[in-house]
Amino acid sequence: MQLRDLSDHVEYRAGRGIEEVARELGREPSEFVKLSSNENPHGPSPKAASAIREAAAEVHRYPKAVHADLTAAVADRWDLSDEQVWLANGGDGALDYLARATLDPGDTVLVPSPGFTYYGMSARFHHGDVAEYDVTENDGFALTADSVLDAYDGERVVYLTSPHNPSGGRFSLDDVERVADETGPDALVVVDEAYGEFADAPSAVSLLDERDDVAVLRTFSKAYGLAGVRLGYAVVPPAWADAYARVQTPFAASAVACTAGLAAMKDDDHVEKSVGSVEWSREYIHDELDAETYESHGNFVLADVGDATEVTDEAKCEGVLVRDCSSFGLPEHVRITCGTREETERAVAVLNEVLAR
Repeated sequence: MQLRDLSDHVEYRAGRGIEEVARELGREPSEFVKLSSNENPHGPSPKAASAIREAAAEVHRYPKAVHADLTAAVADRWDLSDEQVWLANGGDGALDYLARATLDPGDTVLVPSPGFTYYGMSARFHHGDVAEYDVTENDGFALTADSVLDAYDGERVVYLTSPHNPSGGRFSLDDVERVADETGPDALVVVDEAYGEFADAPSAVSLLDERDDVAVLRTFSKAYGLAGVRLGYAVVPPAWADAYARVQTPFAASAVACTAGLAAMKDDDHVEKSVGSVEWSREYIHDELDAETYESHGNFVLADVGDATEVTDEAKCEGVLVRDCSSFGLPEHVRITCGTREETERAVAVLNEVLAR
């Protein structure tokens, strides 16, 4: 027995953890600052952490009631019906649900390059094909409707990452609408707003009142600090009301995750602290790093350092972990996650020392 042909599939490469690097170098984890994975440096919402501890005694139950409660809370937050909220095991789980609901074998999706690898992975898992539109350094990684539509050739699903990883740029709402208007009648525009809380801009969720060709992804991993519990959701048009039950994995959003999400949504102080910290950190990196940086609306900053692998390796030896963007096809760039003030200042100081050598 052989596996199916996986030659077109690529792996998702996450940033390396502190413990992994510390073991490699024979050092203590406490010596390192990790700014390579776009995690929340302030940790999880304290209310969510407390809720997780309390939920431990109930994990023998399937998460039916708490799943419904979180669905209702998210719907209320966005002024939607419950049926428009598709909870999932992270934003990538929501991508799989959308692929199941839209793709027939052989359908093609259009994804940004560079971009989140899992867009294409999910399509291929569902026997789809992948085409790309370029997000290029030549124009400062600008995200425009023209760049998408110039590459569009009848694809079934079009992915718009806003804010975009790793550049930090975003699409205007007008550009999202234009892409939806000028793609085919059977095309779905998926707007990935995983970093949406950090962007001073309206959400594409507002478009769902009048459109049936736009869906929006959101996550609890970033601003809420719940990356480890894997919780995200898709917001879909009202007409899709009965599709979720047909495409979801049973109980994919766990009881612990749903309980944490409910508590985190009530912790506005933590979100405000996290967003304010990111705003300060982005500005500090832009102003103080001795390298060209790009305007970011996410919780990270992209910088042109000349040789990303060399810079990340040398910074690692000095106890600072940043993301080598060679895996994104950007071998001259690193991505720096916004840390606490202390972490950001240390990272910038170390990177400037490395760049000066």
